[in-house]
Amino acid sequence: MKKVAFTLVYVFLFVFFVQAQQAKYVFYFIGDGMGVNQVLGTELYRGELEGKIGIKPLLFTQFPYVTMATTFSASSGVTDSAASGTALATGHKTRNGTLGLLADLETEVNSVAVWAQKSGFRVGIGTSVSVDHATPAAFYAHQGGRGSYYDIGKDMIAANFDFYAGSDFCDPTNKEVEGNFESLYKLADNAGYTVARGYEDYCKKAKKSDKLILLQPETATDIYSLPYAIDRKQKDMTLAEITRAGIDFLSKDKEKGFFFMIEGGKIDWACHSNDAATVFHEIMDMDNAIRIAYEFYEQHPDETLIVVTADHETGGIVLGTGEYKLNLQALQFQKISEAGYTLVVNRLLDQYGVQLPWEVVKESLAVNFGFWKTIQLTAEQEARLKEVCSELASGSVDLIKSEYQWDNPLATAAKQILNEIALVGWTSGGHSGGYVPVYAVGAGAEHFQGRMDNAEIPVKIANAAGYGR
Repeated sequence: MKKVAFTLVYVFLFVFFVQAQQAKYVFYFIGDGMGVNQVLGTELYRGELEGKIGIKPLLFTQFPYVTMATTFSASSGVTDSAASGTALATGHKTRNGTLGLLADLETEVNSVAVWAQKSGFRVGIGTSVSVDHATPAAFYAHQGGRGSYYDIGKDMIAANFDFYAGSDFCDPTNKEVEGNFESLYKLADNAGYTVARGYEDYCKKAKKSDKLILLQPETATDIYSLPYAIDRKQKDMTLAEITRAGIDFLSKDKEKGFFFMIEGGKIDWACHSNDAATVFHEIMDMDNAIRIAYEFYEQHPDETLIVVTADHETGGIVLGTGEYKLNLQALQFQKISEAGYTLVVNRLLDQYGVQLPWEVVKESLAVNFGFWKTIQLTAEQEARLKEVCSELASGSVDLIKSEYQWDNPLATAAKQILNEIALVGWTSGGHSGGYVPVYAVGAGAEHFQGRMDNAEIPVKIANAAGYGR
């Protein structure tokens, strides 16, 4: 009898121990386009700012479990964000451009967010780009084309998650299709969602809301994304605010845990335009958002799991361009993104037109990139800038397109010159098939060891949190 009793006690203690180790609170951070060199470059840049050769670590790179993941899709060795997002969300590979469907483009697959929801957890999805962009959409949508924004928005509402946050909807009225369609804002309202505009509005509305969608204030000039961190103004909504709001909202029911995916979406945008300074600021900005989650982890260390990874690498960034040295500290003098400086140049053209003086342009470049004041240019570099300025004044130049931006040639030339001075190179304006890093801390973090594929990550999260599938 004593032996049976001892066995029962042992089983009870084992079950209790296993349950105690499960993650009640899960944070899943995805840095879009954030490859290994983007992270290392940010840390080396931070180190140079302190006058040393070496790194100043980001918070998330100090997590105890660190590994790498492959990112290929079902249709290509180089994935896009829809296919990689689907892998990171559902554990299944699919074709580029596809969300929440297998490679047959018919079979729907649910995400780890849905597994969490069905297991009784609250669910949040946050991003620094639009709520219907590829990475967040992979957690709730089932669409053969990532550009079907209106239908993706309908899928988002139908998924019935507790909290969504991002810049806005890309196409709230299905304007690309002939006919009258009810707006996504109205559909969200009908489904019981409160829409808050900015963090202050969130604070006013959150307590009385059962489900909430947090978007930028209507005064924001770009519905497609939050401003780059390097361009941010005082009233702009931030990824850290989204993270703080999501934690607050998802913690309403203390009996339930939560799953919260947060995307640093504009790392990818800056990489597409090969804008190194802006990339490093975006990664530091995501680290600030992770810090908010880490503060929560410190309050609940035995119940919280934080996983940080990326969907793919973008741009093929190279730290060093031939000389055996780096000069990343030069990037500190860039005060504005390439896209932001395009707006500055456009205002100068509106003011001066074909009479745009070189001295005015030179002063603008000095203020925004440090040229001539803190960074000396070669005669060839100055000649390049003068030539572009002359072409602008003549009205004979076209804007330069990257994946998400149309930039003024002067902004592009200034950025390229500063990259040259910093000794940073790029191999393309697109994605690459390179490894992406994976970092983990907390309950179940030990699952994240050894080389893995991106499709393994959501399964490991589900195992750590005890989600049924």
